[in-house]
Amino acid sequence: MLTVHPQYIKDSNGNKSMVVIPAAEFDSLMEELEDIRLYNEAKKEDKGERILFSE
Repeated sequence: MLTVHPQYIKDSNGNKSMVVIPAAEFDSLMEELEDIRLYNEAKKEDKGERILFSE
């Protein structure tokens, strides 16, 4: 599991409006999002066919 250490920037009303995270954490998040995108794309193409490991 990825640990993220965000720093929040607040607007003039004290509401969180932006987040700053270290570049390495951002890169890890982008990699995970790409993995999720690829998984979702592969799942769309899944026709339910399976091959047993024994084969």
